[in-house]
Amino acid sequence: MLGMSANSVSYNDQGGSVESGLDAAQESIPTTLNTGAGFGLFSTDFKKNEDLKEMLENSKESLKLEAMKRVVGLIAKGKNASELFPAVVKNVASKNIELKKLVYVYLVRYAEEQQDLALLSISTFQRALKDPNQFIRASALRVLSSIRVPIIVPIMMLAIKEAATDLSPYVRKTAAHAIQKLYSLGPDQKELLIEVIEKLLKDKSTLVAGSVVMAFEEVCPDRIDLIHKNYRKLCNLLVDVEEWGQVVIINMLTRYARTQFISPWREDGVFDENSEKAFYDSEEEKKMDQSKLYIMDADHRLLLRNTKPLLQSRNTAVVMAVAQLYWHLAPKHEVSIVTKSLVRLLRSHREVQYVVLQNIATMSIQRKGMFEPFMKSFYVRSTDATHIKTLKLEILTNLANEANISIILREFQTYVKSQDKAFAAATIQAIGRCATNITEVTDTCLNGLVLLLSNRDETVVAESIVVIKKLLQTQPSQHSDIIKHMAKLFDNITVPMARASILWLMGEYCEHVPKIAPDVLRKMAKTFTSEEDIVKLQTVNLAAKLYLTNSKQTKLLTQYILNLAKYDQNYDIRDRTRFIRQLIVPNEKSGALSKYARRILMAPKPAPVLQSAFKDRDRFQLGTLSHTLNTHATGYLELSDWPAVAPDQSVRNVEVVEPQVKEAGGPALGKAKSAKSEEKFYSEEEDEDEEEEGSSSEDSSSSSSEESGSESESEVNSEDSNKSSSQSEKSSSESDSDKKKKTLKNKKLQQQKPTSKDRVQKNGNAIKAESISESESGSVSSSSESSSESESGSELDSDSDSGTDQKKKTKSKPVMSKPVAKVEEKKEVSLLDLDDFSPVPVTAPKSSMLSPSLLSDLQGLSISPTALALQASSPVFVPETSHELLHRMTGKGLSAQYRFTRQPCIYGNSMVSLQLTLSNSSDQALENIHISEKSSTGQNIHCFNTIERLEPQASVTVSMGVDFSDSTQAANFQLCTKEDEFCVSIQPAVGELLLPITMSEPDFTKEQGKLLGMNESSATITMMPEDTSSQSVNRKVVSVANLGVVPSNQDNIHRFAGKTVSTCSLVLVSVTLKNSDALVTVNTEKTVIGSMLLRQFKTALTNNTP
Repeated sequence: MLGMSANSVSYNDQGGSVESGLDAAQESIPTTLNTGAGFGLFSTDFKKNEDLKEMLENSKESLKLEAMKRVVGLIAKGKNASELFPAVVKNVASKNIELKKLVYVYLVRYAEEQQDLALLSISTFQRALKDPNQFIRASALRVLSSIRVPIIVPIMMLAIKEAATDLSPYVRKTAAHAIQKLYSLGPDQKELLIEVIEKLLKDKSTLVAGSVVMAFEEVCPDRIDLIHKNYRKLCNLLVDVEEWGQVVIINMLTRYARTQFISPWREDGVFDENSEKAFYDSEEEKKMDQSKLYIMDADHRLLLRNTKPLLQSRNTAVVMAVAQLYWHLAPKHEVSIVTKSLVRLLRSHREVQYVVLQNIATMSIQRKGMFEPFMKSFYVRSTDATHIKTLKLEILTNLANEANISIILREFQTYVKSQDKAFAAATIQAIGRCATNITEVTDTCLNGLVLLLSNRDETVVAESIVVIKKLLQTQPSQHSDIIKHMAKLFDNITVPMARASILWLMGEYCEHVPKIAPDVLRKMAKTFTSEEDIVKLQTVNLAAKLYLTNSKQTKLLTQYILNLAKYDQNYDIRDRTRFIRQLIVPNEKSGALSKYARRILMAPKPAPVLQSAFKDRDRFQLGTLSHTLNTHATGYLELSDWPAVAPDQSVRNVEVVEPQVKEAGGPALGKAKSAKSEEKFYSEEEDEDEEEEGSSSEDSSSSSSEESGSESESEVNSEDSNKSSSQSEKSSSESDSDKKKKTLKNKKLQQQKPTSKDRVQKNGNAIKAESISESESGSVSSSSESSSESESGSELDSDSDSGTDQKKKTKSKPVMSKPVAKVEEKKEVSLLDLDDFSPVPVTAPKSSMLSPSLLSDLQGLSISPTALALQASSPVFVPETSHELLHRMTGKGLSAQYRFTRQPCIYGNSMVSLQLTLSNSSDQALENIHISEKSSTGQNIHCFNTIERLEPQASVTVSMGVDFSDSTQAANFQLCTKEDEFCVSIQPAVGELLLPITMSEPDFTKEQGKLLGMNESSATITMMPEDTSSQSVNRKVVSVANLGVVPSNQDNIHRFAGKTVSTCSLVLVSVTLKNSDALVTVNTEKTVIGSMLLRQFKTALTNNTP
């Protein structure tokens, strides 16, 4: 094939460049083109084939070659050229290499169809297997394996064995392809083929690797013992194999790793790829080793490290294969590195999008945090196909949580109005799933769905009714008004499923609507004969339930409907009618069941669980056809469970670990040479110890990106672990004499390794001390970080290229600073850092209060684009209550309490201001009290300045700021002294996430009108008469939440206004008094905050304590 592609010409240029013999042949064609356009077309094709036959039988090689080019051109265009087979096969013994290549290309295509004629040329193919040209040998083997006749199986077997030992890697690759064809033709040759596969697996060429692994997967996928000795070689060759070979090898290695390594998903595991570290034990390391229950196998880490660069591949199948490998094999904290690569694939064709989105949908069920920062990439576009829209909707629903539900519901509001009815119906189902999964927005979603019942589109209305029916089953007693509203709409609804859902609700909760249910049954009696079968069945059920609960009003109606159903055309309805009649109408023939009719029909039904359609797809391996179809496909191989005890890893040890790439190995050789030249450069100027550091820094780009708890440990791990990878790359290009020198050098390196390690540890300690001193500078350091980011980035580059100890010390401080950590992260996946994929914040944007709500969309309200200036005012009420942060027993004498000041934070506009009181109840002074910069939950924390010394029985008050991102999630961090570290957390009340604002009554009313529908939460409560005074209501509301009081001209309406600290979203609260009842309404885009505030206001206002 390679020969053909290198020597063939464009078939479009043949019209004006045909030789004189071709012109003469064309002149002999009868002029039938003038007889008619249609007839001329067919006769032309016929005459062309006749012309080609004459050219192929001509004695001139040039005419034959031109004819074969045209024939192969016809095949490439998909036209049938099988009738030329006899003329073509005569030229199989041609001495012209170019002609022979094209003949073999033709024979590969048609040998299976013309088996008898192809068999006549077998001797020619056997002679061609000895041809000096590697492409002729490969083509002959390819044609031979394409003849599907069982009688030539022994000949093919001998040819494959001979080709497997050929000097050309291209011929060996063709032999690997032929193995699969021979196995399908003669399965009894399996044992002989396995011997050939075992031999080819030891091949050192990247050209052969992918093909032989494919043959292994087809013939003997269960023989993993053949992979043991070749595992490390395949891992190291993976980057240089062609793309489709990479896909096959990665899938095979995924199955292999699941049988040979123990699970890395244990929560108490420590992930370290250097198992030789125990040789240099220190006292500190011995303590750590006692707590290590899991150490990742070096071969397991080798696979993860060598597949990671392939995430930048241009081939989507390779990226998907690496993603599924990390999903099934990597520790949970490392899986997220595939996220950007998968999101990048969403720019591709819709076929690729479909497969990638299916896999993301499965991943997002188990690990929402992976894709939550890229939620914007899953927003539906108007140009997306329906199946793409549905998958994106599925992923958005999976990603929904309390923090981002407001943003997602605003997206769903737009999707409901889509012209694509199937997509609009799927959106309503998604809203129902969100409502069941997140209880804080259940009422909000229910109100929005009820508003959709007035939509003009029947599909939207019908789907809304079905979803409302499922939601009402969770708490029907609280929503009798909704059931009544649906009964009023019953006459206008024509979709059978929706009518049946309403009838089911009427029958199931008939006791909540005792006056309306009999009237609905009366209307159904009139139209019973013209209804659909599903509606008739629910009508019979409704009649039976009403007969048991309200027989006085419905007895005659029930008998009438049962008589109609008794003679219905559908036998299901007739059977149901007979059963119901015997069950509810007692008579002499009735059995014992009639006594339990009420318990049978009126039994409480469990609420349906709305689950994702992808919930059970994780039983299939990601990226497979079985996962896409959600069923077992032919040839699917199950992923085995992790072994409880790791098998013996010595089975993968071989004498010569690294293969020496002979042909088709340009990139690998270039890499080896550069590594060797750099080694020589360092050996001339530096001592051998520094040379070791240079090699580790050189290969740091291909090392794994796992991060340990402390920076000094991560340096040691990366240096020790990368030694093996750098040395293995160098060994591929070394001669025998170089290997002897290298063994002597390794002995010296092993002697000097402890000193090198100690020096790195000292540097780590110095870095740690400097980072602590940096935290003392407070806001000064944070303001200077942004200005020094570019400078520190350049210093990082120079540091990674140098191997000297002096440079490490001078650059240690900027390396540990926060901006450089960001630069490192970007540098590592530079090809994946696209502007479109910048993570979106989980919280709503500042202008989110101006987006239209669902009610506004449905009623056609126009929203003014001008925003209201939200000026923060002083707090009306500041609670003096303090909360315990650290108990003195837990803190070894150090106790800490915090309280919310309800003032704007001086450290940042998006931060909540807190006041900390630190006390020393011990008899010894505490030194160096500070907050660790690490926050396990990701909040931005502004620390207080380090307290150098706190005397016994003394106290000190400091201030700090925390950005909670408008979420009640606790901020976890470490409060540290000189000797100890204590894990503490600050749990904010929802009312402390607000700031009071000044607002007039007209502005309040105007803004409240914009925040209706899903953005409104309300409840009616009963208050004690003494608590209905204006002063009492104001005091109780502002004690719950940090809100400002809005002046009101009405005595019975109390209004309060505030904004969220982080995103400045408007929060409006109104309390309307009616005698002893009060209507509490909260309007805000932050629906979760609104629901939580409403719950706390109800508790505070109904409690009669001052």
